[in-house]
Amino acid sequence: MTHCKLEIACFNADSAVIAELGGADRIELCDNMTEGGTTPTIETILEVRDNSKLELYIMVRPRGGDFLYSAEEFTEMENTISYLKNTGINGFVFGVLHSDKTVDTLRNKELVELAKPLPCTFHRAFDQVSDPLAALEEVITCGFHNILTSGNYPTAIEGIDDLERLIEKAAGRITIIPGGGVRSGNIRTLKEKLNTSFFHSSAMTAHTGFAELQEVRALKQQLNAS
Repeated sequence: MTHCKLEIACFNADSAVIAELGGADRIELCDNMTEGGTTPTIETILEVRDNSKLELYIMVRPRGGDFLYSAEEFTEMENTISYLKNTGINGFVFGVLHSDKTVDTLRNKELVELAKPLPCTFHRAFDQVSDPLAALEEVITCGFHNILTSGNYPTAIEGIDDLERLIEKAAGRITIIPGGGVRSGNIRTLKEKLNTSFFHSSAMTAHTGFAELQEVRALKQQLNAS
């Protein structure tokens, strides 16, 4: 059985502390939970970096809504990556689409190149694409290390069959990270079916905005169970 790791989406510094206490392997730091995650403030990023030894990936998303960005918004994303890559973080999370719901390979490549040597995750903008298998190849071409996706369904459990197909098609060229409604009550099912090394959860059982220590520990326990 593949050894699996756990990434926790954190929308504040307190959640990052909880994620580490609970045994998580990586933090995806965001702001604005109600918007599905946007770029966190530099103050929050530095606070988390100063107080956590975990890998820290930063969401780069200037606003909620769609994943089509104006020239000004794209410049903001470039500036964010240029500045943050030297603050001791470990990676970035972003995704840019065209209006026809295909991957904007030109802009994504630019951001991936800018982020080097840090790795990048293509986030759940992937769940908006019109052709997931074609998008998979495009994202790989852009140089991403990971794709965070629910298999183009509202939750990873609903998209489990499509996630399995994506993982098979990826064939080790990129890590598919199942996310979306992943909780301790279903992560074992996902792990048993999906041959992947990372899972993603907010570790919230209620919409509090904060990760829950008991849930992080339960998620890790289920991942470690043989």
